[in-house]
Amino acid sequence: MNRIDKKPLSQLGFAFVAEEFLHPGQSEFDHRNKNLHLSDYRPLQEREIRILEANLNEAENWKDLQVKEGFNPYLVKNCRFFGVNRIGILESCYLEFKNLRMPVGLYNSTLISCDFGDNVAIDRVNLLSHYQIGNEVMILQVNELATTATAKFGNGNVKDGEEERIRIWMELGNENAGRKVVPFVGMRPADAYLWMQDREDAELQRRYFEMTKAEFSSERGFYGQIGDRTVIKNTGIIKDVNMGSDTYIKGANKLKNLTIISYPHASTQIGEGCEIVNGIIHEGCRIFYGVKAVRFILAAHSQLKYGARLINSFLGSNSTISCCEVLNALIFPAHEQHHNNSFLCAAVVKGQSNMAAGATLGSNHNSRGADGELQAGRGFWPGLSVALKHNSKFASFNLISKGNYPAEIHNPLPFSLLGNDETSGGLLIIVGYWFQYNMYALARNAWKFAARDVRTDKNMLLEYDYLAPDTVSELLQGLHLLELWTGQSLANGEKIREEEARIAGKKWLENPENATNPLAIFAQGIENSKRPTRVAKVHKAYQIFRDLLYYHAAKEWLATAKRNPLAKPLDLLKSTLANATAIQQWDNVGGQMIPAGAITELKSAIRTGVITRWAQVHEFYEKQAELYADQKFENALNGLLTITGGDLLNPDFQKNWISKAIKTSAYLTEGIEKSRAKDFQDPFRIAMYGNEKEMEKVIGDWRDNEFILEAKKQGAKFQEDANELL
Repeated sequence: MNRIDKKPLSQLGFAFVAEEFLHPGQSEFDHRNKNLHLSDYRPLQEREIRILEANLNEAENWKDLQVKEGFNPYLVKNCRFFGVNRIGILESCYLEFKNLRMPVGLYNSTLISCDFGDNVAIDRVNLLSHYQIGNEVMILQVNELATTATAKFGNGNVKDGEEERIRIWMELGNENAGRKVVPFVGMRPADAYLWMQDREDAELQRRYFEMTKAEFSSERGFYGQIGDRTVIKNTGIIKDVNMGSDTYIKGANKLKNLTIISYPHASTQIGEGCEIVNGIIHEGCRIFYGVKAVRFILAAHSQLKYGARLINSFLGSNSTISCCEVLNALIFPAHEQHHNNSFLCAAVVKGQSNMAAGATLGSNHNSRGADGELQAGRGFWPGLSVALKHNSKFASFNLISKGNYPAEIHNPLPFSLLGNDETSGGLLIIVGYWFQYNMYALARNAWKFAARDVRTDKNMLLEYDYLAPDTVSELLQGLHLLELWTGQSLANGEKIREEEARIAGKKWLENPENATNPLAIFAQGIENSKRPTRVAKVHKAYQIFRDLLYYHAAKEWLATAKRNPLAKPLDLLKSTLANATAIQQWDNVGGQMIPAGAITELKSAIRTGVITRWAQVHEFYEKQAELYADQKFENALNGLLTITGGDLLNPDFQKNWISKAIKTSAYLTEGIEKSRAKDFQDPFRIAMYGNEKEMEKVIGDWRDNEFILEAKKQGAKFQEDANELL
């Protein structure tokens, strides 16, 4: 049975907070009044009351209506007022936004205990309750716009008198809620990533929870906020939603328990048919056309479109999801997923990623229980109709070709293409694929993601370069594995110790005569199946991986010299080497590269109570960002030292080092141009057109490609600067 209580009409708009939840000396209006200058308002004059009544307005008590000087009673018509309402200046004019024009004033609405800024335009709001509305706000045709006394605005807090079971959690990374976190306004993907780990550490997990609880007030009675110049039209239900300035909402079905962050320079927009519940939406976001989102955070300047479903997920900044379904996922910045039949579930995807049509990455759909996970480094690209089995894990910049992969895969080799080997019936890994066959896409994506980073508040230092500390570590591990697998393959089934195999493999791989040797090389421990895993292009990839470490170290030396124009490059190299530590692991924390040791220290500070607020964690990110450029140079040098063991201060070594870097730069630049040119020289593409001239008119001339021209320019500049180092 529905419980319906009858109370005196005079109480409507009052007792917003029940008396048992008020502290001694506190009133239900305390939180509301903190946002106002009460001295700006005065009671209505008798003349104003008569005009209001003549305009078919009603109030249970006109004494509860207060106004500013400059209030025009003629601009309030056919409204019903309950509780305490305050109205700002109303001038005889109209507001215009795009094709919407509305006269200033309050019309045809029921208004309960609200505060209105100056020159608002409100018309046909069936119920507007407990909101504080900014200046020049336009609201047209809304069924319900209300705030409750226990509103949480998307945060995972619990109000006084409420049970713990109602707390909102985001169940990220795993469908069984084993990695759930509590959302809060200002939460970053890095925060969620840290919290999701170390589940066995009860004290650390308790500290994360207490830090998050400290972000909120448990008191009741906070009013909803609608910022200046917000426009809302033709919308069904808006309940317990805070909106920043310049928010634009049109045609939404239901918005409930949300914080919508929006600024004049980064407005957020929500469009037709959307149903959005229990979430936090950061500035500059766009949500349109039938989106369904529940228990989520949308980071700055991201988009949900065309019926996308985002549930129990955190989408990083500068990302787009449309048409498809994403569940229980933590996604770092710069993610693209555009196709109706792609599915991502129970995953941590570390950014710069792209999901193709038909890609299905789900746990309970292709494993025995709903407790599987997928983890992928940045640059993760599952191709058309890829089906992966949880639990699977991939290094950075892994591309997966079309097909069904029936067993779990753990691939530690970066820059690889994975596919089903039709010849052997096993798994095939083409190592260093991007550098050999698609350099244009790899380099362009790094450039594209940086260019599209339109965050106005760059509160995390995001790394977009494909050569960075995370991939340096993976390149070094990849070299080690290639040596091991080559040596084991050379043994041809005979038992051999790992160190012996690695030495034999290294010798074989360093011999240029083996570049065309058809030796079949097989990997161990990549796929959880009995079928073989063949690794192709190993000899070429081995040389490329080593050359990349030479190139990366030289590139960072030049970058360091540019940051320190008054210092001699050789002195910078000496001082960095003097302070260098052994090669260390790094972690991609929400798109920012941070040394694993620093993360360990951070967790220790949280565990012991030295850090008690998320703001302090965010300060840690900022301090790490300040150190990053120099640490990146140090890491690059350590990577070079690891593969050469040489004296980096020796002039002969430096000559060889810089010479290799210049050759690698030329190889990469040439690869960018060649890999794009072959798309235009493909006879099957040319067959679509009458001649090459027509093709150029339709798709352009690759020689005029802006990115290729810029890449060639930068390559020439690198080679010029590198020669100067010598």
